[in-house]
Amino acid sequence: MADESRITLEPGRRGGKPCVRGLRITVEDVLSWLAAGMSQEEIIADYPELEREDILACLAFAAARMKHSARIEAA
Repeated sequence: MADESRITLEPGRRGGKPCVRGLRITVEDVLSWLAAGMSQEEIIADYPELEREDILACLAFAAARMKHSARIEAA
């Protein structure tokens, strides 16, 4: 299970966006790289300060936010 405590929110860092462990890498950055087709290994090679658990925490963070998103009911 991913540890969402790896995701931090600080008003002065990256405009208050959720970041990974206080780094200047946002959850949005990680999700964008994954959506662009980068593997976890490629991301970690490009950003060695990240760990596999950080990437999993980003996915868990995004999934948890989707549980609270608006839904449109069928007519």
